Amino acid sequence: MRRDVVVDCNVAVVANGRDTHANRDCQLACISKLERVVKRHRVVLDEGGLIFKEYQGRLNFSGQPGIGHMFFKHLSDYQYNYNRKRVSRVKITPSGADRGFAELPPNFLDPADRKFLAVAVVAKAPILNATDSDWNEHVDLLDSLGVTVVQLCPEYADKA
Repeated sequence: MRRDVVVDCNVAVVANGRDTHANRDCQLACISKLERVVKRHRVVLDEGGLIFKEYQGRLNFSGQPGIGHMFFKHLSDYQYNYNRKRVSRVKITPSGADRGFAELPPNFLDPADRKFLAVAVVAKAPILNATDSDWNEHVDLLDSLGVTVVQLCPEYADKA
C-alpha cells in the first residue's frame, strides 16, 4: 500500500527552479522527493479541486519542462482514476473565516494553506513543504490536529 501525502504547491514550484527564492540544494531536495512521491506514494487532494486549482495556476499540464510540471501532470492524469492508487480525493467542508474548513478549529493559519491542512487532517497524512514558514509558525495547531509537516528545506522553514 502506498503511503498518503499532501504536497504543498511550493514543493513543485521549487522543483521547477523558477519563480522561487530557494537555493539549488532545496530545489534538488524537492526534485528527489517528488520523484519518490510519484513512484511510491499516493497524493491526497480535495474533492472540490481547491488544491488542484492552486497547482494549475503555477504549473503546466504538459508535464514539462520541470519535475514540478511532471508531478502536476501525474496528478492530472490520475486524480479521477478508479483505483485511487496514485491520487485520492477527500471531502473537506468550507467554513467560516476563522477556520477555513469545518475540519479545522479556529486558527490564524494563512487562509491559502488551510485547504492543505484540512486535507491532511481528513487523510491522516503528512504535508510536504519546501519554503513556507507558516507551517513552523503554527506548530501548536498542527500538533493539536496530529498533523506532521515534512520540511524538505529546513533552512527556509523559520524565515518570514
